Parts: sequence; structure tokens; C-alpha cells
Amino acid sequence: MSHAESEKQKMLARVRRIRGQVDAIERAFEAEADSEKIMHLIAGARGAISGLMGEVVEHHIRHHLVDHLKHPGALDADAQEALIDVIHTYVKK
Repeated sequence: MSHAESEKQKMLARVRRIRGQVDAIERAFEAEADSEKIMHLIAGARGAISGLMGEVVEHHIRHHLVDHLKHPGALDADAQEALIDVIHTYVKK
């Protein structure tokens, strides 16, 4: 399995876990669970989605914003790392 394929499988596994979390929220509503439990489930799903977004943004920076042939003036390695650090500050990974 190539590196790209293993990364794809990793991301798909994350999406499937998020789907499971959303399904748990639906089941909690159907079971009329207390709002504290539902909020806890929602917070977990929100964190998981935020983490996934962070991974996708990082991938985009590393693999698309550094191609100097396609994007003249693209980020150099130090600027790329600085931008990723900022993203990680604001997006839970």
C-alpha cells in the first residue's frame, strides 16, 4: 500500500468514526437522553470534525501550496511550518 493510499485509508477511518459519533447523537435524541449527555456527544463530534479539518488543511498546505511551478511565490518550508503551527493553534487536531 502506498503512502498516499495509507493516508486515504486513515482519513476514511476518521470519517467513519465521526459518522459513528453522529449516529450516537441521533440515538441519544431518539432515546430522550438527558441534554448533558447529548451535549457531551455533540462536543466530541465537533472536536473530531475540527481535527479532520486540521488534517485536511495541513495536507493542502504541504502538498498544494508549496508547488512553485503551479504557484509562483509558493510558501517555503519555514513559512509552511509557521502556517501549520498557526492552524494547529486554532483547529483542534
